[in-house]
Amino acid sequence: MPRQLALALLAAAATGAAIADGFADTPVQLGPRPFFLIDNMDDGALKEALAACQSGPFTRSNWSIGHRGAPLMFPEHTVESNRAAARMGAGILECDVTFTMDKELVCRHAQNDLHTTTNILATDLAATCVTPFTPASNGQPARAECRTSEITLDQFRTLTPKMDAANRSATTVEDYLDGTAGWRTDLYAAEPATLMTHAESIELFASLGAKFTPELKTPSVEMPFDGFSQQDYAQKLIDEYKAAGIPASEVWAQSFNLEDVLYWIENEPEFGAQAVYLIDHYAIEGWDPMDPATWPQTMEELKQMGVNYVAPPTWVLVTVDSDGAMVPSVWAEEAKAAGLDIIAWTVERSGNLRHGGGWYYQSVAEVTDNDGDVFNLLHVLHKAVGVVGVFSDWPATTTYYANCFGLE
Repeated sequence: MPRQLALALLAAAATGAAIADGFADTPVQLGPRPFFLIDNMDDGALKEALAACQSGPFTRSNWSIGHRGAPLMFPEHTVESNRAAARMGAGILECDVTFTMDKELVCRHAQNDLHTTTNILATDLAATCVTPFTPASNGQPARAECRTSEITLDQFRTLTPKMDAANRSATTVEDYLDGTAGWRTDLYAAEPATLMTHAESIELFASLGAKFTPELKTPSVEMPFDGFSQQDYAQKLIDEYKAAGIPASEVWAQSFNLEDVLYWIENEPEFGAQAVYLIDHYAIEGWDPMDPATWPQTMEELKQMGVNYVAPPTWVLVTVDSDGAMVPSVWAEEAKAAGLDIIAWTVERSGNLRHGGGWYYQSVAEVTDNDGDVFNLLHVLHKAVGVVGVFSDWPATTTYYANCFGLE
């Protein structure tokens, strides 16, 4: 085990050994945010039901999924971010998987995000970036692009993770790296956080008593990469769970690439049974979650291919009816009718909701006007859509809801 990860796990044991041993019986620590959100809700039956749960006790739930850990306040895909998510009751944790120059799997949201998620531009490794830092000038934003595929694993380990952000108006590297949104925080990024390989994430999540949902990220490089094919990449992800002795029943491997999901279904059927097809069909011109004629496949066709889990963004699953209530979309109703399990992404990623909630709330913006509305969305996703899990940037919120409504 690398010394950096070993020290992080030792610290976890020193500050909360019960998280690793008997974690299911360990009181979950939610902090003030769920209660703040309930206080901000409009008066009504849901607010009363949620308020009645405030004394707990709270336990972890697989319905509550740590999205890159707990990146509302911690640098994503770090030991510290995932430890926080586990303490907030996330029963499933995520490592987004990409690869380095030497084809080692690491946890990053994208192969080409090092310029916004680490300090690479302020190090000698800036020379490896495919797009060097270019300052903002003449109305053009500052830009850079740095990829894990341009550095080795050993070089990757020298980087310091940070909150995912960039100041696009910056004229210096220092200012470019200092772009954290005001509704997030650098409070927990003040001390160096700990980067992870995919294999290390498996070891960490297992020690925290959590289950696993790795996402095979679309490469930024042309595949095959130095002889490393897309199939090799998909297989290596699964092989690292098998090497760690993790049963397939505890792993929900994800991909936006349907071919990856079908590869797992055919070649690793135990893992393929829980493979998650991530939906980004909103990128298709003319696609409409309310109009099946615009969809690339019907839900029945996906089911016939062997797909059992689908995961779209939250807004795809909901709409507003003529009475001004949040209700399931046609997409959600069709997925349920086909027998597909649905996972939603992502809550606690939108900042303040008083002005409609932005991208993740776009289909229900007209009925979204305060931070407490996140619970209205979760209630519809649970009761009407029937999702089996929700990704959250601050799992305390989804854990609170799951516990209040008995979702294990």
